[in-house]
Amino acid sequence: AAPIDGDRGNCRLAECQMGNLVADAMLDRVKDQGIQIAFQNGGGLRASIDGGEVTMGEVLTVLPFQNTLSTFQVTGATFVEALENGASQIEEGAGRFPQVAGLKYSWNQANEPGSRIVEVMVAEGDSFVPIDRAKVYGVVTNYYMRNGGDGYRMFRDGMNAYDFGPGLEQVVADFMAAKGDYTPFIDGRITRIAAQ
Repeated sequence: AAPIDGDRGNCRLAECQMGNLVADAMLDRVKDQGIQIAFQNGGGLRASIDGGEVTMGEVLTVLPFQNTLSTFQVTGATFVEALENGASQIEEGAGRFPQVAGLKYSWNQANEPGSRIVEVMVAEGDSFVPIDRAKVYGVVTNYYMRNGGDGYRMFRDGMNAYDFGPGLEQVVADFMAAKGDYTPFIDGRITRIAAQ
């Protein structure tokens, strides 16, 4: 219904339309498997998509890495550690910045790397509740991240890991096809507290 913004500068620094699309598609694909949270590195999003008809070629331009979906379980504490990793190299425009679904988080760029995540809220029913560091959560991400790429070493030790899901590009294409007229959006799932 409109262009989907996948600009490198946006998706490696803040919530972006393409990040929401990809993370939502990932979560939608596996939500019936006890998965609550989707996590996609901003650096894995390589293009925007124009408004109008979307071709498979355009989806492959956004997601060129032939990544498969990986599901696993980690504690809330490990997940917060993963978010800290994602926010640790903002100044360099690193690709590890996390685009998410199934949760909201806020981060403060004025804080030192490793202590930038201020709040994490996980979707529960129709509302969001604070993440429980002791609780085990089901997570879906791409195989690159699950295997420790972009500094996500904490995901390598995820419990009940399954790395042989469908291709990420196919998941996104199927999700868009099922939606019909997809309207890109930003909904406040990532909040940046500006550096002072």
